[in-house]
Amino acid sequence: MTMPTWYAGLMTGTVLDGQIDLALIRTDGHVISEFGPAGAIPYPDDLRDQLAACVEAAAAWKFGGPEPALTKQLTRQVEHDLTLAQSHAVTDFVSSHGFDMTDIAAIGFHGQTILHRPPVVGVAGRTRQLGDGALMAAHTGRPVIFDFRSADMAHGGQGAPLCPVYHTALLTGQQIGQEAAILNLGGIGNITWRAAEGSIIGFDTGPANAPIDDWVRRHNAGPMDHEGRIALRGTVDEDRVARALGHAYFQSSYPKSLDRLDFPASLADGLSLEDGAATLTAIAAAAVARALALLPRPVKRLIVCGGGRHNPALMMAIETRADVTVTNADDLGWRGDALEAECFAFLAARRLAELPASFPSTTGVSHPLVAGRIAMP
Repeated sequence: MTMPTWYAGLMTGTVLDGQIDLALIRTDGHVISEFGPAGAIPYPDDLRDQLAACVEAAAAWKFGGPEPALTKQLTRQVEHDLTLAQSHAVTDFVSSHGFDMTDIAAIGFHGQTILHRPPVVGVAGRTRQLGDGALMAAHTGRPVIFDFRSADMAHGGQGAPLCPVYHTALLTGQQIGQEAAILNLGGIGNITWRAAEGSIIGFDTGPANAPIDDWVRRHNAGPMDHEGRIALRGTVDEDRVARALGHAYFQSSYPKSLDRLDFPASLADGLSLEDGAATLTAIAAAAVARALALLPRPVKRLIVCGGGRHNPALMMAIETRADVTVTNADDLGWRGDALEAECFAFLAARRLAELPASFPSTTGVSHPLVAGRIAMP
């Protein structure tokens, strides 16, 4: 077993909130021996708009034939700019907290997902993350682990979720048993549950923040439904919730994953701002209830991380619709906003130690598989 050392993790989620999440942890890829600093750094003003344009172009393409030249040109430029922004962010972050880059064994660089198509019968899955590991390695002077999803999909996996192995390390560290599961509420939701013998189940629950945020932005009411205030003023359209739950995704078993556009904000078209936000929030909560029903044993408690835990309307809706106790991850001393960045630091350590990060019961990959490519400086 390798000695614990410091790793840096970088994460930008599908919710496109315009910031880079960063975290340092000391780990050997098995356990977390120390949590270092964590924080968020905003992108340059124009980069979020460029990323949104990439997502829109990718959605129009949908892996249908060769990538259009204009889409390819756009993504190449944005990938370059994104990589440099994150490279500067991590070097500045490390220095500002009293570390030297030589203290960092490697950087886990997730990049930005712009398109994700899970496999279906007869059609292999594909995924696209923007992030140039070699460019980051050259600028930071440290090994960079990147492209975490492609190998999994090449071996029949969904390419997501990748956090369950890190969630399991957190559960093990606090000796939390089968009565609890971890729910991450980002642009989409994903859940992790650990069986008594140590096996892991993980999968995407359904839509979470992405359609709510898109709906609020479309109505020029801000970047998100801050503290759920808009949804709390609205009335849920239960017929629309029922129709959304009729989607084939909810009829399938795990492992399974989603693209952020599989459940768009248009599910609320025709409703007022408030009723639309309330209805999309209810759909996200009902999706969690459907996910819990798939697990081998009942879950009484959900430990919630990700931006959605800041939304009381969503948290209350999950408690009601899933009939569980909802606990903010921060109440356990975890860092709910940094947990995904921590995860990719942890996955970087596992990559260097040649430890698997995805499993048949989390992504559907054919066998446990290490994740990520290594770019050396």
